[in-house]
Amino acid sequence: MQEKLRRRLLTIPALFAAWLAWIVLLPLTLPVAALVDGVRRRRGVALRITALVTTFLTCEVAGIIASAALWLWRLGAGMEQERWIDLHFRLEAWWGATLFRSVVRIFGLRIEVEGNAELDRGPYLLLVRHSSSGDTLLASGLVSAPFGTRLRYVLKRELLWDPCLDVVGHRLPNVFVDRDATDSRREVERVRALARELGPSDGLLIYPEGTRFSEGKRRRVIDHLSRKGDLKMLEYARSLDAVLPPRLSGTLALLEAAPDADVVFCSHTGFEPAASLGRVWSGELVRRTIRVRFERISRTGIPELEDARVNWLLEEWRKVDAWVASWRIS
Repeated sequence: MQEKLRRRLLTIPALFAAWLAWIVLLPLTLPVAALVDGVRRRRGVALRITALVTTFLTCEVAGIIASAALWLWRLGAGMEQERWIDLHFRLEAWWGATLFRSVVRIFGLRIEVEGNAELDRGPYLLLVRHSSSGDTLLASGLVSAPFGTRLRYVLKRELLWDPCLDVVGHRLPNVFVDRDATDSRREVERVRALARELGPSDGLLIYPEGTRFSEGKRRRVIDHLSRKGDLKMLEYARSLDAVLPPRLSGTLALLEAAPDADVVFCSHTGFEPAASLGRVWSGELVRRTIRVRFERISRTGIPELEDARVNWLLEEWRKVDAWVASWRIS
């Protein structure tokens, strides 16, 4: 509790100060950005980034104000727990979907989606490929907001430094995992607990890779598996081109804890330039086509025995890799 309080006493005032300073300086920032774009001739990237930062900081401030208003409402007039949770799910979906739509409009992105017709009913586990910070908004923009799905998230602990995610995320059934924890079993158990009692309007999102894909990380994973002597996973990792091998413990724990949940794999490509500020600055993200594919697999098609389930998961993740790689080649 003390750690949480200390963090919020730092991050929330810093957020409001940054937003206020940014708004005050905007009349100066916009002409400078326009001048830079005129000199560089890189698709108006400076103005686009200025618009994105303005939108992000404003959404953050609005999210904190809304969360404070909900807290005061509950404190003063009272509110049932289910209503409290539902309103925060709506706030979470609004925040993510607003940022997603803003990125799409600001950078002129084209979104192509397939396989999303069955996302209106839960429960399901949503396994998403992770390539950049841009793809973290896909679930809000394409799942939570349009279908009303109440998504629970498995996220890295570092994201607690985002005050909106910290405050609202802790009021909802989410888990912020410590990827460097000395006791990984405790972290896995926290993930397992998150999957219990998923209802017909619920979903649970996890990034099976555990981190964003890059060629450098792919090489480090291969080197680690080579030193470890895990020949099966080493061969598997070497066979992948566009994704990292899934970290099995978290996903397997979710499958065990949610025996009635289907599994939805989310493959996507196009957001790769958002992994690097340098690539965004170069204009690579502007007017790109973002392709997203959802594939839902019924629970009856998932093996019950652990060894067979591991093989199934690895094979399905290989299909994600093949789909992404096919678009990279084309």
